[in-house]
Amino acid sequence: MADKKPVVGTIRVIIAEDHAVVREGTRELLEREKDIEVIGEAADGAEAVALVDKLRPDVAIVDISMPGMGGIEATQKIKALRPSTAVLILTAYDDDQYVFALLGAGAAGYLLKDVPSAEVVRAVRAVHAGEPVLHPAIAKKVLAKIASEATNDEPPPQASRTVLTDRERNVLRLAACGMSNASIASRLSISLRTVQSHLSHTFDKLGVGSRTEAVIVGLRRGFLELGDLDES
Repeated sequence: MADKKPVVGTIRVIIAEDHAVVREGTRELLEREKDIEVIGEAADGAEAVALVDKLRPDVAIVDISMPGMGGIEATQKIKALRPSTAVLILTAYDDDQYVFALLGAGAAGYLLKDVPSAEVVRAVRAVHAGEPVLHPAIAKKVLAKIASEATNDEPPPQASRTVLTDRERNVLRLAACGMSNASIASRLSISLRTVQSHLSHTFDKLGVGSRTEAVIVGLRRGFLELGDLDES
Protein backbone atom coordinates (compact mmCIF):
# COMPACT_ATOMS: atom_id res chain seq x y z
CA MET A 1 0.00 0.00 0.00
CA ALA A 2 2.86 2.36 0.82
CA ASP A 3 4.16 2.07 -2.76
CA LYS A 4 0.83 2.99 -4.33
CA LYS A 5 1.11 6.26 -6.19
CA PRO A 6 -1.58 8.71 -4.98
CA VAL A 7 -3.94 10.24 -7.51
CA VAL A 8 -3.81 14.02 -7.65
CA GLY A 9 -6.79 15.42 -5.75
CA THR A 10 -7.40 12.18 -3.86
CA ILE A 11 -8.50 12.49 -0.22
CA ARG A 12 -6.08 10.39 1.83
CA VAL A 13 -7.76 8.77 4.84
CA ILE A 14 -6.82 6.65 7.84
CA ILE A 15 -9.38 4.74 9.94
CA ALA A 16 -8.99 4.27 13.71
CA GLU A 17 -11.49 1.68 14.97
CA ASP A 18 -10.92 -1.26 17.31
CA HIS A 19 -13.65 -3.46 15.79
CA ALA A 20 -12.14 -5.10 12.72
CA VAL A 21 -15.49 -5.71 11.02
CA VAL A 22 -16.50 -2.05 11.33
CA ARG A 23 -13.04 -0.90 10.22
CA GLU A 24 -13.02 -3.16 7.17
CA GLY A 25 -16.58 -2.18 6.27
CA THR A 26 -15.71 1.51 6.44
CA ARG A 27 -12.64 0.92 4.30
CA GLU A 28 -14.62 -0.96 1.65
CA LEU A 29 -17.25 1.79 1.62
CA LEU A 30 -14.71 4.57 1.09
CA GLU A 31 -12.60 2.73 -1.47
CA ARG A 32 -15.57 2.54 -3.82
CA GLU A 33 -15.09 6.27 -4.33
CA LYS A 34 -12.58 7.41 -6.96
CA ASP A 35 -11.56 10.49 -4.98
CA ILE A 36 -10.91 8.72 -1.64
CA GLU A 37 -7.97 6.49 -0.74
CA VAL A 38 -7.63 4.66 2.60
CA ILE A 39 -3.89 4.70 3.31
CA GLY A 40 -3.87 3.16 6.78
CA GLU A 41 -5.83 1.49 9.57
CA ALA A 42 -5.40 1.58 13.35
CA ALA A 43 -6.94 -0.51 16.11
CA ASP A 44 -6.33 2.05 18.87
CA GLY A 45 -5.60 5.72 19.45
CA ALA A 46 -1.85 5.40 19.86
CA GLU A 47 -1.57 3.58 16.55
CA ALA A 48 -3.71 6.27 14.91
CA VAL A 49 -1.41 9.03 16.14
CA ALA A 50 1.62 7.13 14.84
CA LEU A 51 -0.05 6.68 11.44
CA VAL A 52 -0.84 10.38 11.19
CA ASP A 53 2.78 11.20 11.96
CA LYS A 54 4.03 8.74 9.35
CA LEU A 55 1.46 9.03 6.55
CA ARG A 56 0.17 12.62 6.93
CA PRO A 57 -3.44 11.90 5.91
CA ASP A 58 -5.98 14.52 4.92
CA VAL A 59 -8.68 12.96 7.11
CA ALA A 60 -8.56 10.69 10.16
CA ILE A 61 -11.75 8.78 10.96
CA VAL A 62 -11.65 8.08 14.69
CA ASP A 63 -13.87 6.12 17.08
CA ILE A 64 -14.28 7.27 20.70
CA SER A 65 -14.02 4.01 22.59
CA MET A 66 -10.78 2.15 21.83
CA PRO A 67 -8.38 0.20 24.04
CA GLY A 68 -5.51 2.15 25.55
CA MET A 69 -5.64 5.66 24.11
CA GLY A 70 -9.24 6.59 23.32
CA GLY A 71 -10.62 8.91 20.68
CA ILE A 72 -10.53 12.12 22.71
CA GLU A 73 -6.84 11.88 23.58
CA ALA A 74 -6.00 10.63 20.08
CA THR A 75 -7.77 13.63 18.55
CA GLN A 76 -5.86 16.04 20.78
CA LYS A 77 -2.54 14.46 19.83
CA ILE A 78 -3.37 14.28 16.12
CA LYS A 79 -4.31 17.96 15.99
CA ALA A 80 -1.20 18.95 17.94
CA LEU A 81 0.96 16.87 15.64
CA ARG A 82 -0.69 17.78 12.35
CA PRO A 83 -3.31 20.58 12.48
CA SER A 84 -4.20 20.22 8.79
CA THR A 85 -5.48 16.65 9.26
CA ALA A 86 -9.25 16.84 9.72
CA VAL A 87 -10.56 14.46 12.39
CA LEU A 88 -13.98 12.92 11.73
CA ILE A 89 -15.50 11.12 14.71
CA LEU A 90 -17.54 8.03 13.81
CA THR A 91 -19.03 6.56 16.96
CA ALA A 92 -22.01 5.01 18.69
CA TYR A 93 -21.96 7.63 21.47
CA ASP A 94 -24.04 10.81 21.23
CA ASP A 95 -23.66 12.14 24.78
CA ASP A 96 -23.08 15.89 25.06
CA GLN A 97 -19.94 15.32 27.10
CA TYR A 98 -18.31 13.48 24.22
CA VAL A 99 -19.43 16.01 21.63
CA PHE A 100 -18.08 18.90 23.73
CA ALA A 101 -14.81 17.16 24.52
CA LEU A 102 -14.10 16.07 20.95
CA LEU A 103 -14.92 19.35 19.27
CA GLY A 104 -12.90 21.11 21.93
CA ALA A 105 -10.05 18.73 21.11
CA GLY A 106 -10.21 19.76 17.46
CA ALA A 107 -12.54 17.27 15.74
CA ALA A 108 -14.04 18.71 12.55
CA GLY A 109 -17.04 16.39 12.44
CA TYR A 110 -19.10 14.04 14.59
CA LEU A 111 -21.22 11.23 13.13
CA LEU A 112 -23.06 8.29 14.65
CA LYS A 113 -22.47 4.82 13.24
CA ASP A 114 -26.12 4.36 12.33
CA VAL A 115 -26.02 7.04 9.62
CA PRO A 116 -26.50 5.94 5.99
CA SER A 117 -23.28 4.91 4.26
CA ALA A 118 -23.59 7.80 1.81
CA GLU A 119 -23.46 10.22 4.75
CA VAL A 120 -20.07 8.88 5.82
CA VAL A 121 -18.68 9.45 2.33
CA ARG A 122 -20.19 12.93 2.21
CA ALA A 123 -18.73 13.71 5.63
CA VAL A 124 -15.21 12.74 4.57
CA ARG A 125 -15.42 15.09 1.60
CA ALA A 126 -16.97 17.81 3.74
CA VAL A 127 -14.36 17.87 6.50
CA HIS A 128 -11.61 17.71 3.89
CA ALA A 129 -13.12 20.81 2.28
CA GLY A 130 -13.29 22.54 5.67
CA GLU A 131 -17.04 22.13 6.06
CA PRO A 132 -18.40 21.21 9.50
CA VAL A 133 -20.21 17.89 9.90
CA LEU A 134 -22.56 18.48 12.81
CA HIS A 135 -26.23 19.31 13.11
CA PRO A 136 -26.54 23.14 13.30
CA ALA A 137 -28.50 23.05 16.57
CA ILE A 138 -25.82 20.92 18.22
CA ALA A 139 -23.06 23.06 16.74
CA LYS A 140 -24.57 26.25 18.18
CA LYS A 141 -24.98 24.64 21.59
CA VAL A 142 -21.36 23.49 21.61
CA LEU A 143 -19.97 26.78 20.35
CA ALA A 144 -22.12 28.77 22.77
CA LYS A 145 -20.74 26.70 25.64
CA ILE A 146 -17.17 27.30 24.52
CA ALA A 147 -17.84 31.00 24.02
CA SER A 148 -19.34 31.35 27.51
CA GLU A 149 -16.29 29.64 28.99
CA ALA A 150 -14.04 31.97 27.03
CA THR A 151 -15.58 34.99 28.74
CA ASN A 152 -13.75 33.95 31.89
CA ASP A 153 -10.38 34.03 30.13
CA GLU A 154 -8.14 37.05 29.96
CA PRO A 155 -9.05 39.16 26.89
CA PRO A 156 -6.66 38.69 23.97
CA PRO A 157 -4.23 41.51 23.16
CA GLN A 158 -5.72 44.07 20.81
CA ALA A 159 -2.98 43.32 18.30
CA SER A 160 -4.23 39.76 17.87
CA ARG A 161 -7.57 41.08 16.64
CA THR A 162 -5.89 42.47 13.51
CA VAL A 163 -4.61 39.07 12.34
CA LEU A 164 -7.69 38.45 10.18
CA THR A 165 -8.79 40.83 7.44
CA ASP A 166 -12.30 42.29 7.57
CA ARG A 167 -13.45 39.94 4.80
CA GLU A 168 -11.93 36.93 6.53
CA ARG A 169 -13.73 37.84 9.74
CA ASN A 170 -17.00 38.27 7.87
CA VAL A 171 -16.64 34.87 6.20
CA LEU A 172 -15.80 33.32 9.57
CA ARG A 173 -18.83 34.99 11.17
CA LEU A 174 -21.15 33.50 8.54
CA ALA A 175 -19.45 30.12 8.97
CA ALA A 176 -20.20 30.39 12.69
CA CYS A 177 -23.89 30.68 11.83
CA GLY A 178 -23.70 27.25 10.17
CA MET A 179 -23.85 28.55 6.60
CA SER A 180 -22.29 26.39 3.89
CA ASN A 181 -19.50 27.73 1.70
CA ALA A 182 -21.97 28.06 -1.18
CA SER A 183 -24.41 30.05 0.99
CA ILE A 184 -21.61 32.34 2.17
CA ALA A 185 -20.60 32.95 -1.45
CA SER A 186 -24.16 33.86 -2.34
CA ARG A 187 -24.59 36.15 0.69
CA LEU A 188 -21.37 38.07 -0.02
CA SER A 189 -21.74 38.00 -3.82
CA ILE A 190 -18.35 36.36 -4.28
CA SER A 191 -17.29 33.10 -5.87
CA LEU A 192 -17.16 29.79 -4.04
CA ARG A 193 -13.43 29.64 -4.77
CA THR A 194 -12.98 33.04 -3.07
CA VAL A 195 -14.81 31.81 0.04
CA GLN A 196 -12.59 28.73 0.12
CA SER A 197 -9.53 30.94 -0.27
CA HIS A 198 -10.58 33.21 2.63
CA LEU A 199 -11.22 30.18 4.83
CA SER A 200 -7.90 28.61 3.85
CA HIS A 201 -6.05 31.80 4.80
CA THR A 202 -8.01 31.95 8.07
CA PHE A 203 -7.13 28.33 8.88
CA ASP A 204 -3.45 29.06 8.28
CA LYS A 205 -3.49 32.17 10.45
CA LEU A 206 -5.31 30.45 13.31
CA GLY A 207 -3.38 27.19 13.03
CA VAL A 208 -6.45 25.01 12.47
CA GLY A 209 -7.70 22.59 9.84
CA SER A 210 -11.48 23.05 9.72
CA ARG A 211 -14.31 25.58 9.96
CA THR A 212 -15.43 24.16 13.29
CA GLU A 213 -11.97 24.64 14.79
CA ALA A 214 -11.68 28.11 13.26
CA VAL A 215 -14.96 29.21 14.84
CA ILE A 216 -13.93 27.80 18.23
CA VAL A 217 -10.56 29.57 18.10
CA GLY A 218 -12.28 32.72 16.83
CA LEU A 219 -14.58 32.72 19.85
CA ARG A 220 -11.73 32.08 22.25
CA ARG A 221 -9.55 34.83 20.79
CA GLY A 222 -12.28 37.41 20.43
CA PHE A 223 -12.60 37.45 16.63
CA LEU A 224 -16.22 36.33 17.08
CA GLU A 225 -18.85 37.07 19.71
CA LEU A 226 -21.59 34.79 21.01
CA GLY A 227 -24.23 36.86 19.23
CA ASP A 228 -22.63 36.03 15.88
CA LEU A 229 -23.89 32.45 16.21
CA ASP A 230 -27.50 33.59 16.03
CA GLU A 231 -27.26 35.73 12.92
CA SER A 232 -28.54 34.45 9.61
